[in-house]
Amino acid sequence: MLGFVRTDDEALVSCLGDPQRTVAAYRELLRRGQNALSAIRSGLRDGNPAVREGCCRLLDHLVDIESVGELVAMADDPDARVRVAAFHALACDRCKGDTCAPGPGQVLEPAIRHLASDPDAHVRARAAELVGRFAHSDARAVAALEASHAKDPSPAVRKKAGWFIPGGTVYERSARLSPDERTPNRPL
Repeated sequence: MLGFVRTDDEALVSCLGDPQRTVAAYRELLRRGQNALSAIRSGLRDGNPAVREGCCRLLDHLVDIESVGELVAMADDPDARVRVAAFHALACDRCKGDTCAPGPGQVLEPAIRHLASDPDAHVRARAAELVGRFAHSDARAVAALEASHAKDPSPAVRKKAGWFIPGGTVYERSARLSPDERTPNRPL
């Protein structure tokens, strides 16, 4: 099956670090869904950053209440690609179906910290998306986004932060929605 010597969940997770097998392993783990969550969560502690990144990307689709804390911890991973994938998984609702999104008590502080000081601009941009989820409900989010919009060294991060502050396109578009519509999934 799949051309792998072993096809148990743990073996497939380790294949996420193999450029020749990562796509097939990812697809099969995604197909297995909730049944593979234990192995995927374990993969977050793998020594290979490609495995950790793949596990974060899988949790973007398969996240459950038990996985949110582990995704938050991945925001502090030493590899920027892993941090980007973790922030995307925490911020993106489109991939999650009817699963609950994490609330500000779990994710806002780490997102603000990375928005202000992560050395990688891609991570800061993803952190801006997560902080932006709370711009209508938390003054700390607006303050962090305004600071980033004014002072971030990356023009791309300044632009993205500007989308989420009052007057920004995303902020104004979402202001027309009810609070429940702004956050399709209620916080955990």
